[in-house]
Amino acid sequence: HVQLVESGGGSVQAGGSLRLSCTASGYTYRNLCLAWFRQAPGKGREGVAVIDSDGSTRYADSVKGRFTISEGNAKNTLYPQMNSLEPEDTAMYYCAAKQTCISWNRAIAYDYWGQGTQVTVS
Repeated sequence: HVQLVESGGGSVQAGGSLRLSCTASGYTYRNLCLAWFRQAPGKGREGVAVIDSDGSTRYADSVKGRFTISEGNAKNTLYPQMNSLEPEDTAMYYCAAKQTCISWNRAIAYDYWGQGTQVTVS
């Protein structure tokens, strides 16, 4: 069974940076589409960024130019680099996975989710 484990969240001052990590395991197929979502209290779950098996990436307009996403050498570890953080970025961040990145920013389309990691910007 596919498992996703997130880490790297924490508290940071506005203008600071964090790098999150998501490690996927337990899958039997070659590749996964790995994405990050976030959800603030009282808000819907928002797609933040995604990377496909071919290395292509997409970002939400709200984070474009500030966040970058990359994979480790094993291609099953995801590292969102979050720069110039703002209080509006405060949310629970979730790693999510499915086999393709079609409809990448629709949370309902994802089969697997991590437990979440909290990011707080003040």
